[in-house]
Amino acid sequence: MASYSQFLTKEKEDELRAIANAIVAPGKGILAADESTGSMDKRMASIGLENTEENRRKYRQTLFTGSDELGKHISGVIFFHETFYQKTDDGTPFVEVLKKKGIIPGIKVDKGVIPLAGSVGEGTTQGLDDLNARCAQYKKDGAQFAKWRCVHRISATTPSQQALVEVAQVLARYASICQQNGLVPIVEPETLCDGEHDLARCQKITETVLSYTYRALNEHHVFLEGTLLKPNMVTAGMSCATRPTNAEIGLATVTALQRTVPSAVPGVVFLSGGQSEEDATLNLNEINKVAGKKPWALTFSYGRALQASVLAKWAGQDENVAAAQDVLLHRARMNSLASVGKYTGDETGDTAAAQSLFVANHAY
Repeated sequence: MASYSQFLTKEKEDELRAIANAIVAPGKGILAADESTGSMDKRMASIGLENTEENRRKYRQTLFTGSDELGKHISGVIFFHETFYQKTDDGTPFVEVLKKKGIIPGIKVDKGVIPLAGSVGEGTTQGLDDLNARCAQYKKDGAQFAKWRCVHRISATTPSQQALVEVAQVLARYASICQQNGLVPIVEPETLCDGEHDLARCQKITETVLSYTYRALNEHHVFLEGTLLKPNMVTAGMSCATRPTNAEIGLATVTALQRTVPSAVPGVVFLSGGQSEEDATLNLNEINKVAGKKPWALTFSYGRALQASVLAKWAGQDENVAAAQDVLLHRARMNSLASVGKYTGDETGDTAAAQSLFVANHAY
């Protein structure tokens, strides 16, 4: 029988709706600073720095303690567990530093992608077993939203029906648990850009993935007004010989969303997926310039595309902190413009922003 009792109170729905709308306020997006300890090993190696807890803390401190103007462009920050409980040199918790800037703290709650038995190279995401207790604690400690990443790979045989159903159900269960604990779930079914597929194939697969996702969210009675979607942009595979234009990517992405994402969802916060900083900004701008019905805010939730130039500028040196913070503010400002379709190019001419950030088989 297709009936159920409302599992969230009106007060809880109102709270979730308000948080989600604040995250996707006009001209604002998310800084994803939720790289795991393993992922940070790659980041630190790129600047010749040892991957210690203290070095990770100093880097995140650089990200979070710059000008208060950052809060004009960044609405929320996604933390990794370690970072969520770290403090500045003077003992101020990072969570409190951000709240004083008007930035909403969020938390990555998945425990990583693992192989999906019975599939050919596909995966599912672990971490549901103790998620309820962890969400309750994170909410108590200041988090207002959460993120959970699942992935699909495009090939001649994937994504399979098995993986489509599994990923959608995992995301829906995660979203339901988050909402019961007062956290806005960011639902991230990423279709990876690895492969030789063209733009049309990526669009079709993205539409299929999102269709399965929203069917599962509805089956689990997830309150859509209190969620956000974090999808890939529709792009050709990194090994595809034909490279689409930014405008073509924008149109394909918006078309895929129009066909699959309910209007009740407040916003779409795109991942950058290995694009260069400049391409991620240009593509977001073109997405927002596409004509037609777009009932959701279309903005960013970038990790590498906000941090690559910042990390290079910092290089582990205290004397570079202020300059690195200026770079972060600049990238945030450029993406803020793109999120409302008003980006006209980077006047700094920073060559680092044009460098590809693609990593094959990328994992967080």
